[in-house]
Amino acid sequence: MSRKKAAVKREVLKDPKYGDLTITKLINSVMEDGKRGTAEHIVYGALDAIKEKTGEEPLAYFHKALGNIKPQVEVKSRRVGGANYQVPVEVRPDRQQSLGLRWIVANARARSSERTMMDRLAAELMDAYNSRGGSFKKKDDTLKMAEANRAFAHYRW
Repeated sequence: MSRKKAAVKREVLKDPKYGDLTITKLINSVMEDGKRGTAEHIVYGALDAIKEKTGEEPLAYFHKALGNIKPQVEVKSRRVGGANYQVPVEVRPDRQQSLGLRWIVANARARSSERTMMDRLAAELMDAYNSRGGSFKKKDDTLKMAEANRAFAHYRW
């Protein structure tokens, strides 16, 4: 472990349309090769598509979908006496958010049923809102893994 000072967390600016930090973080995870304008176009287009299809407020819809995806527990490897154990640990709130956003974007990219990334992201967010889809399955698998390894919880550090 490094003896240096802990890394300083940089604060991100609120996004221009909704004034929300979480939307900015979503834009940052969608962004590739520094193309922020393209990423904003994709995210805002997906949120507009959600508003058209559901008729609900897209910001509240997004936060509910993200809340359904955030993992409460995960497993971390711990080496004890020559054996590696998968130890279940609670997830910090900032890590919950980053994992949720990462899973949503990764599963949206993996979708092949929709044509554009905008449609893929909108469909993945709607699936997350309804507690189904690839990102919800990832959260469920993480929870099941932690439940299966609950016997090793006493190795927590």
